Amino acid sequence: MNKFVLAIDQGTTGTTAILFDKTAKTLGRGYAEIPQIYPQPGWVEHDPRKILASVKRAVDAAIASVKAKDFEISAVGITNQRETTVLWDKTTGEPIHNAIVWQCRRTAGECERLVREGHADKFASRTGLPVDAYFSGTKIAWLLDNVRGARVRAERGDLLFGTIDTWLLWNISKERSHRTEHTNASRTLAYNIHERAWDSELLRILGIPERVLPEVLNSRADFGTTRKFGKLPAGIPITGIAGDQQAALAGQAGFASGSIKNTYGTGCFLLMNTGESYKAPKSGLLATICVGNGGKPAYALEGSVFVAGAAIQWLRDGLCVIANASETEKLAMSVEDTAGVTMVPAFTGLGAPYWDMHARGAILGLTRGVARAHIVRAALEAIALQTADVIDAMRFESGKKLRALRVDGGASANNFLAQFQADVLGVKIQRPKNLETTAAGAAFLAGLHTGFWKDEKEIEKLWKVDREFKPKMNAKARAEKLAEWKSAVAKVLTNKYST
Repeated sequence: MNKFVLAIDQGTTGTTAILFDKTAKTLGRGYAEIPQIYPQPGWVEHDPRKILASVKRAVDAAIASVKAKDFEISAVGITNQRETTVLWDKTTGEPIHNAIVWQCRRTAGECERLVREGHADKFASRTGLPVDAYFSGTKIAWLLDNVRGARVRAERGDLLFGTIDTWLLWNISKERSHRTEHTNASRTLAYNIHERAWDSELLRILGIPERVLPEVLNSRADFGTTRKFGKLPAGIPITGIAGDQQAALAGQAGFASGSIKNTYGTGCFLLMNTGESYKAPKSGLLATICVGNGGKPAYALEGSVFVAGAAIQWLRDGLCVIANASETEKLAMSVEDTAGVTMVPAFTGLGAPYWDMHARGAILGLTRGVARAHIVRAALEAIALQTADVIDAMRFESGKKLRALRVDGGASANNFLAQFQADVLGVKIQRPKNLETTAAGAAFLAGLHTGFWKDEKEIEKLWKVDREFKPKMNAKARAEKLAEWKSAVAKVLTNKYST
C-alpha cells in the first residue's frame, strides 16, 4: 500500500493541503481561498470558522486528487500563518471574535504605550522581538479588552488562545489538543526564548491570563490524533507543527546553523539558522526560534517584509492594472528600467530593518512617460530591494559572507524577480524544484517524527535545485539602485530609524 504524509499549510490568503510520498513528490494537492476582512484602514481580520472550512475543502481536494487506488496517510503536519490570533470558548468551540491577522495594525497605539513606559528592552531581551502590533501579545489583550465579558471569561478559564496552528489542532484532533510548539510560541511577545517557557512578568505587563495559553512542545512531537474530518480519516498521528517561515526553512533542508532562505509570499520572510548560540540582534532583525536537528528548537535571525506578493495583489485588485500575477514577469521584462519610478509598498508599515508602524506606501518619480509596465517593474523591484535591506542586516549580524540564497514561495517563480534579486544582492539565487517548501517542511517534521524519513541527511538529499540565477548587474549599477531605494524609503519613514 502507498503511504503518504499530509501537510496542511494554512496561509494568509488560503489553505493548501499536499500529500507527499517518500521522495517528497506531490501525489495530491488541494487549495481553498479564504476571504479577507478589512473593518477599517489598517485592520485585517479572518473568520476562524471559514479558515477551518478552507482546511476541510483543501484536504478533501488533496485526497480526492490522488490517483493511487490504495493509500494511507501515515502522519499529518501543520504549518500556519504566524501571529494571527484567535480566542475561543473551550466548551462550545465558538470563536469570540474574528481572528486578528498578523498584518493588522490596530494595536499600534498600545505598543507605543508599552514603549513609552520603558518595557521595550525587557520584551526584546526575553522574546527577541520588538514591541510591535505584528505580534500576538497585544492582539490577545485587545480581544480581552474589547469583546464584552472576554476578560472575565478568560480569567475564569473559559477561553482558549491559539495561533492558527493551535486553532486547527484543537478542531481536527479527537483529543481537542490545546497545544503549540516553540516556533509559534516565539511569535507572541509572551514567550521567553531562553527559558523556553511563557514569561509570567511579560504576561502581567500585557494583561494576559496564563491559563488561556496552550502547552508548548517541540516542533516534532505527538500533538494528538485526527478525528474524522471530511475525507481525512480518524486516528492519524499529528506529529509536526511549525510556523510557516520556520517550516519553509525546514523544507529547504535548513536544519543546520548557517542555513538561510527567503520566502516570497504575501510578505517576504528571511530566516537564518544560527544554531544553539544566541546573539541579540542590533540592526533591526528579530531573534526567534527555528527547528534544528532532531526537531529541537534552535535560534534564528529573521527579517520580515510586510508587503511582497501583497503589492502584486494590490496592482491586480486595487489599481486593476493587471488581470493576474503571472502577467508581471512579461510586463517587467518589456521595459529596460522603471523610468525613474520607485515603489515603497509600506501599506501596513515597514518591517525589518526599520520597524516603522506608521510608514505608508509611496510611488515616487512619476512622469507622463510612465506606463503600467514601469509600475509593475517597480513593484517587483521593491520586493527584491526590501529583501536586500534584510540581507545586509543579516550579513552584519552574522559576520558571514552570503554565497547563495535559497528561495521559495509563489513569487519566486517569477524569473524577473529572481534575476533582479541576484543582481541587487550580488549572490546566486537557488530556486528548488519544489516551491511548496512550507508544506514540505511541515511534512518533513511530521514524517521524521514517525520514521517515514530517517533523518535530516535524507531530507537534504531530497532537496534539488530547479534553476540558479547568477548576478549580472555591475557594482556601480547595483550601488546606484540601492542608493535610489534608500532615498525613497527615507521619504516614507516616520521614526527616521535606518540601518
